[in-house]
Amino acid sequence: MNPQILIEQDGRILRVKFNRTQDNGVSDSMAGALAEAVLKAHETSDCVVLSSVGPDFCTGRIRDAANPPSPEAYSRRPEYDHIFNSYKALRSCQVPVIGVIEGRCMGFGTAIASLCDVSFASDQATFNIPEIAHNVMPTMVMSAIYDRMNRNAILWMAYSADFIDAKQAQNFGIVSNVVAADKLHAEVDRFTGLLLSRPRPAILGLKEYLRVAPRMDEQGAIDYARSMHSMVNTAAEMKKKAH
Repeated sequence: MNPQILIEQDGRILRVKFNRTQDNGVSDSMAGALAEAVLKAHETSDCVVLSSVGPDFCTGRIRDAANPPSPEAYSRRPEYDHIFNSYKALRSCQVPVIGVIEGRCMGFGTAIASLCDVSFASDQATFNIPEIAHNVMPTMVMSAIYDRMNRNAILWMAYSADFIDAKQAQNFGIVSNVVAADKLHAEVDRFTGLLLSRPRPAILGLKEYLRVAPRMDEQGAIDYARSMHSMVNTAAEMKKKAH
């Protein structure tokens, strides 16, 4: 168990919190623990709520290996696997991941925020992709956001490294909703309560469809929708009366 990532089972909610309070970064080992937690979340939970102890959601990736990076490109490549695997895990997680973004959300944080299925940002949150300002090409972040944001927004953020406010992040497609800071957690609680009132087959089916269909051609996406519609809507749980 990594003490810098807190994992708590709260009924049917899995709460995951970044807990590196000295700099609010996310280390490679924390990213690995995140991936492990979300890939198993469906076994115990109907959703994951991802947040940070704060004050910032994430100030970027922190390398926590004892030795310096390998000087050879081919041998260095696996050193980034925890990061890429955490992106893949968020896409593959069978239940929705709900992001709660406060403070600064930088680099890896911006990538993670964009990969959440539903995300709520405080109106005081700010976002950037700072890598190029440190002479690092932000290809790790790009692999997360390439299908979440429009091309012009991605390149402007990557080239400039400027911070944007939460409303601009919503316009760019990084977050779903912007909420006044003092109402943020109440709104997240309201939404998760609403989500948990929905039938589980529909919760799982919606995420599965949106994970798979965009990679299909038009007819494949239609046929997949027909199959999912028949499969999910005939589930016993879908026949229960809504409250």
